[in-house]
Amino acid sequence: MTPICAVDTETTSLRPDRRAWDIALIRRDDEGERRVQFFIELDALDLPNADPFSLNVGRFWERHPQAMRLRAGQDIGCDAVELWSSWAKADVFAVPEGAVVDAATAAHIIAGMTHGAHLIGAVPNFDAEVLAALLRDNGLTPSFHYHLIDVEALAVGWLCAWDRADGEPGIRPPWRSDDLSTALGVPPPDEATRHTALGDAAWALAIYDHITAGGEKAE
Repeated sequence: MTPICAVDTETTSLRPDRRAWDIALIRRDDEGERRVQFFIELDALDLPNADPFSLNVGRFWERHPQAMRLRAGQDIGCDAVELWSSWAKADVFAVPEGAVVDAATAAHIIAGMTHGAHLIGAVPNFDAEVLAALLRDNGLTPSFHYHLIDVEALAVGWLCAWDRADGEPGIRPPWRSDDLSTALGVPPPDEATRHTALGDAAWALAIYDHITAGGEKAE
């Protein structure tokens, strides 16, 4: 099968120079489904240029292991939060969920997870751009498929087909991902899961699976 990889990132801003601090990737290929989620160490995040609003959306100060220690006035060095390195491991899929990694290690994991895969997400170009920049900054070339799969666009087309069959006018922009997901019959994530990289990547994959499996529209 052609590999697919659901992806989501929480970032330091919405600007072109944004950095990803929470990354999740769910890959499906002939080997099955594997997922990773990890945080990027603070030294790689250029925090003085971060947008506080963007950090708050993903609950950076409440979720990033080093940021939580920094907020509490504690040491954030490797002795306090051990940096996980995949360089000594043969399997990039072995990164523990919630691990803190340096940028070079993150690039190594991303390259392995996305190689040859169609990226799936909600507005996936946002995530693809930040991941591609991280790869290039660490001497790697992005090797995921150029054709990105936006589940919001899939949802609109799928719902419009149902609406036409029912004699309804269909959906016009702007639209909200929560509304589209609910109309599909795919429950949006709860508040604790929303705006976490793994929660949003899994949500995008659930929408993709519902549409491609031929599910029915919610009543």
